[in-house]
Amino acid sequence: QVQLVESGGGSVQAGESLRLSCTLSGDTFGDGCLAWFRQAQGKDRQLVATLSTGRNHTDYATSVKGRFTISRDNGESAVYLGMTSLKPEDTAMYYCAADLRGPVCWRAAGAYKYWGQGTQVTVSS
Repeated sequence: QVQLVESGGGSVQAGESLRLSCTLSGDTFGDGCLAWFRQAQGKDRQLVATLSTGRNHTDYATSVKGRFTISRDNGESAVYLGMTSLKPEDTAMYYCAADLRGPVCWRAAGAYKYWGQGTQVTVSS
């Protein structure tokens, strides 16, 4: 079992930055996957970024590449999403997700077993 708790969301102006945090507890990750997804109102949940814990390999949605960074702390108890140059279209509920199976990290939300409760990010123009 893995428990995930997100924090760090908020309301910002376009062009500003935010860093989301996701605290991990429970089973440890030998070679699994951590990810951030987002869901805008009325839309499907979409992948933002993945991190393969065994290989430390990252992958990003095209829409956020170069602006967002997924990372993990050295103690492996948290995963972060650094977001810069935020745009109004980044407005969404952001979710942290985890799966203990690796090393390939899938982009589909259905591949992830564990989810946090979400944190809202609102970007105004």
